[in-house]
Amino acid sequence: MGISSRDSLRDWLRAPGSLSRRLAALGERYEVQLLRQQVSPLRHAERRALGMPRRGCTVVREVILRVDGRPLVWARSSLHQSALAGPWRALKGLGSKPLGHLLYADPRVARSELQPRRLARHGHTRRQMCKQWRAATGAPASAQMLWSRNSVFSRGGAQLRVMELFAPELAHFKARR
Repeated sequence: MGISSRDSLRDWLRAPGSLSRRLAALGERYEVQLLRQQVSPLRHAERRALGMPRRGCTVVREVILRVDGRPLVWARSSLHQSALAGPWRALKGLGSKPLGHLLYADPRVARSELQPRRLARHGHTRRQMCKQWRAATGAPASAQMLWSRNSVFSRGGAQLRVMELFAPELAHFKARR
């Protein structure tokens, strides 16, 4: 019996600090491909993580993180729409810049504990990722692309949830601590 995808990605799922910095160290060129950034209805997991009421909208940013052209991570960030006028206003103009620069450059930003999570194979988030992955890369996402890590960043009383979903290929690289 082979090693599970979670075991092979364990170092990446638990690695503290900036994922952008770790990925950038893997190759010559690190890129953030912005897939979309828009107002979107709340999802249950996001609402729960952000401590938000049933009604309301989030601003969602979805990206693919690439190293030397290879897509390795699909990430989704969400925050309450009102936070864009407050503590997280810098997110508005972020575009294809790494979110990590915004999160780790400010000592007022606190991060929750990392929470590894296996996505439902046919859940909404996985379907969304597969659709965007195929459109952005021209290839289907691996059926083994199921493990993510989730955390919530807080600044000035406003929360930002980040979910990073790892391509199995990333297991071939060692996450530096």
